[in-house]
Amino acid sequence: MSELAPAQTAVPLHAAPWRVVIGRWLLQLACIAGLYGLLMAWAGGNRYYLVVLTQAGIYVIMAVSLNLILGYTGQLSIGHAGFMAVGGYAAATLTKFFHAPFPVALVCGGLAAGLAGLLVGVPSLRLRGDYLAIATLGFGEIISVLIALVDEIHLGGRVIDIGGAQGMIGIPRHTTFAWTFGAAVLAVKLVWHFVHSTHGRACIAIREDEVAAEAMGIPSTRYKVLAFTLSALLAGVAGGLHAHQYLYLNPALAGFMNSVFILVIVVIGGMGSTTGAVAAAVFFTYVNQALPNWLQALHLPAQIDPPAVRMVLFSVLLIVVMLVRPRGLLGGVELTWEQLGRAWRTWTGAGRRAGLAKGGQA
Repeated sequence: MSELAPAQTAVPLHAAPWRVVIGRWLLQLACIAGLYGLLMAWAGGNRYYLVVLTQAGIYVIMAVSLNLILGYTGQLSIGHAGFMAVGGYAAATLTKFFHAPFPVALVCGGLAAGLAGLLVGVPSLRLRGDYLAIATLGFGEIISVLIALVDEIHLGGRVIDIGGAQGMIGIPRHTTFAWTFGAAVLAVKLVWHFVHSTHGRACIAIREDEVAAEAMGIPSTRYKVLAFTLSALLAGVAGGLHAHQYLYLNPALAGFMNSVFILVIVVIGGMGSTTGAVAAAVFFTYVNQALPNWLQALHLPAQIDPPAVRMVLFSVLLIVVMLVRPRGLLGGVELTWEQLGRAWRTWTGAGRRAGLAKGGQA
């Protein structure tokens, strides 16, 4: 009788030393501060550049939040702008009528949007595919119509004038690039850590094969609702920043076209890639602002409408990307410290080998 092989002792998993963890966090903080300094130096105090950077930060939050439910969980949502409107109106109401501090208003706007996401997600996320897309589209249209129909709300002896179809005006200005940059960094970090946690792995498993995930004991509806609620919360924060940037809100914020624009950003940037969502949000914000100047430089007829040209260009770009890269330009690809280190070692190693070859030839 053959002897049994001795059991191998499992090697315990050790966490990274605290010095390494602190070093990584300090490096990240240094890079974030350096990026903020570079952007502020590029803006140079120019009001227009700061507005463009602020708008880019808002769209970064929107793209990262939609990518969580679309790219990582695999659920198609076409009413994401509705959560942005809920958060924007909630935050603007608190600062305008109740004089709440801006950070408190942002948090409350995000919580209001998250609650709306929970209420919508519990019944609708039992659906799949096109049916879920239609349900979320209906939510966005309901929010838009409700905002247009309601002019005033009586709350606690106060008359809250939300403006109805004309929109809410007189919102105090609180949004700055610093606030938007900080919120965008926190949103990216939150989504990043969520995706790389146990909950995020469960969402990715649901995206790949929901039936197999359920067979392995993953409660798919619970995790889809969790991702949907977190995504709506971040969209609400972006809505609060938007409201206090432009000092005006109208029902069109929750409209179909705004949801489609955010969807195009995520799809072209790359589904399942936070890096792609951030890069695409910055790119589309720049093109959106620069397109009128480009058309003016080309001396095109005045009858050509820049928004119409923008939609045509974005549609053509979307078709080309879907034909060449169905998962988007950076679909499933992330820019990490390991990749940067590997690229640096490759580049320095290639340069060192080239120097040695030149020295040998000499």
